[in-house]
Amino acid sequence: MTNAVSRLLVAAAGLPIVLGAVYVGGWWLFALASLGSVVALHEYWLLTRPLSPLSPAGYVGALLALVGAELGGLGWMLGGALTAFPLAFALKGISASRQVPTASISATVMGAIWIGCGLGFLLLLRDLDHGRLATFAVLIAVWAGDTLAYAGGRLLGRHRMAPSTSPGKTWEGFVFGTIATIFATFVALYDDRHEYLSIGRAVALGAVIAIAAPIGDLFESMLKRDAGVKDTGTLLGGHGGMLDRLDAILFAAPAAYFMVLALT
Repeated sequence: MTNAVSRLLVAAAGLPIVLGAVYVGGWWLFALASLGSVVALHEYWLLTRPLSPLSPAGYVGALLALVGAELGGLGWMLGGALTAFPLAFALKGISASRQVPTASISATVMGAIWIGCGLGFLLLLRDLDHGRLATFAVLIAVWAGDTLAYAGGRLLGRHRMAPSTSPGKTWEGFVFGTIATIFATFVALYDDRHEYLSIGRAVALGAVIAIAAPIGDLFESMLKRDAGVKDTGTLLGGHGGMLDRLDAILFAAPAAYFMVLALT
């Protein structure tokens, strides 16, 4: 099976599940986000194994962040994520690992905040007025941008965007991805332009997503390059691991959430 066929099959199977959970919202979306968080954190612990992360503390912090987002909002989400810090400190105190505490605790807390809060912002976005539409728009825009950036880079890519971090990404692909992201956001929000976000505001939201999503991708690429791996796993076939699929969303969701708050 070719990489392209594998990517298509995984997308065909996964998209209805994700979009269905967003449509229903509530605890269904929470359950899917929690599952994605646990799998992504597992892959993250493998990436950061040399730093001896304190994984139980990270799991607790990430899941409490999601619980806080679902039940209490932004403040409770952040409070839940930050429980990873004292828990990691306590676990480090009884750990037999020789890794310096700064590295172990920092890696643990970063995982809880990056992944737990990144997905938590999707829950917060879904809970806003017109949140179902906004969440659909963000996810579709991220997927469209990623797909067109990949295709554009393969076809016309000549100038590397970040040679030392992700040699496969090009400025040509970035331009294709940006156009696709903005266009997808515009289309997704067009029918509600008089009741929700105007055309100009939808384009502005698309532009923010178009910037945030590639930064999330590059951030994860930096971690993978540091660990000397191409993908974080093989769970999703040609897409790689769960973290490879979530990397852009983990940055795009917070950016979109605050942009929507600013525009409404």
